Amino acid sequence: MIPVLDIHKKEICRIDKLATGGKNDALTAKTHGEKILEHCTTAEYVPELLPQGVRQDLKTLNVLQPDGPSFKVSDESLVEWQKWRFRVSFNPREGAVIHDVHYDGRSVAYRLSVSEMTVPYADARPPFQRKQAFDFGDGGAGNCANNLSLGCDCLGVIKYFDAVIVDDDGKGKVHPNVICLHEQDEGIGWKHTNWRTGRAVVTRSRVLVVQFIITLANYEYVFAYKFDQSGGIDIETRATGIVSCVNIDPGKTSNYGNVVNPGVLAQNHQHIFAFRIDPAIDGHSNTVITEESHAVPMNPKTNPRGNYYEVRKTPVEKAAWADAEPRLNRVFKIVNENIKNPISGNSVGYKLVPPATQLLLADPASVQAQRAQFAQHHVWVTKYKDDELFAGGRFTMQSRKEVDGVADAVARGDNTRDTDVVVWSVFGLTHNPRVEDWPVMPCEIHQVHLRPTDFFTANPSIDVPPSSNKASVEVPKSCCQPAQGKL
Repeated sequence: MIPVLDIHKKEICRIDKLATGGKNDALTAKTHGEKILEHCTTAEYVPELLPQGVRQDLKTLNVLQPDGPSFKVSDESLVEWQKWRFRVSFNPREGAVIHDVHYDGRSVAYRLSVSEMTVPYADARPPFQRKQAFDFGDGGAGNCANNLSLGCDCLGVIKYFDAVIVDDDGKGKVHPNVICLHEQDEGIGWKHTNWRTGRAVVTRSRVLVVQFIITLANYEYVFAYKFDQSGGIDIETRATGIVSCVNIDPGKTSNYGNVVNPGVLAQNHQHIFAFRIDPAIDGHSNTVITEESHAVPMNPKTNPRGNYYEVRKTPVEKAAWADAEPRLNRVFKIVNENIKNPISGNSVGYKLVPPATQLLLADPASVQAQRAQFAQHHVWVTKYKDDELFAGGRFTMQSRKEVDGVADAVARGDNTRDTDVVVWSVFGLTHNPRVEDWPVMPCEIHQVHLRPTDFFTANPSIDVPPSSNKASVEVPKSCCQPAQGKL
């Protein structure tokens, strides 16, 4: 049951009984099971409450850094690691924000942030059609940030950052350990074996991670900015936590979700994220170029053997949106047309590889779609404007339409060539729940990649020392032998 409150009169207007029906019940049928909990069973996730306990065959895995970390933090927020230098801040709406990013003394980005996220639900029965969270605009990601635990949320030698938020009385309050900074092994960075000499050179890829985690009611989201030794940046999100559920009658199934436990219907929904990338590629005068690779029909003049394909580059002259297209290998290069790479002759830049995910499925005329116009395209290119930070607009709480978001910014039609531009990267997770998502779902991981393209004159990580980790040991052969009588 849901009590409906008149906020002005501070009175309960009515109490809505939620439908507990399934596929054979009409949309507005009065299906309200009276003893809905009788067929439900418990589901625990706290380790000490698990009926069968936890696994006993998992050995300890430690991340050891006997010489300490390779990063340095000064002036409270200035981070220096390898050839990277940037600042970290935190605010109640966006959580962790990265500023003034440089690599080897060269400017790469002015500001990186998670701008917005909307979670629309697909249950058409009233009142669920109104179920749509804006986790940053409504809840305030920074307000909901976790106090990160040593040795759990981050491993190794860790630097924690505190923040100050405003409490319910308007007073400042310290929010401890809301950001963790640590190094992480990412596997092989680069390798080559000279087949003539047999000499192999291999380096490990190490990344610097700036991470924060938010809990909004039932869901957890892990956000991380990852800086690598080759000049690349990944912005990553991991979705976990408990799926949002409603009751369902015994023996019934539903078009609106999946039964994940007796009496528990996990509703179908989407998570759609928007990352705001304010680039500064060797300065603030930048241009976004759409690059595609097209097949060329066989012809005697340019493609007599049929193996040639054409690379097409189109500058984004005015504010616009675009969508991912993996069939054309569509990427978006953010370049500085005033500075050329001395090797290739191309403009120096970074490329954005947009995840080709499903976007908002709600009908364009629906309130869900009108409130989240940003969620309908993968990439938006706008001209920088002061305080234009939020893809879904500044005010999302109980909104009926997106106002002052990226759709309005594009509608201005600003010139975006060789000027101060902003790129908004949007991607979605369509979550049709599985039984395996219950009682807590395993992490669902998505990343947005920023990679240098003709920014350097060679592989920037060519000087990373070859790796030969002396702490690694070989497993004794006796532990890996097949059991008697088994393959």
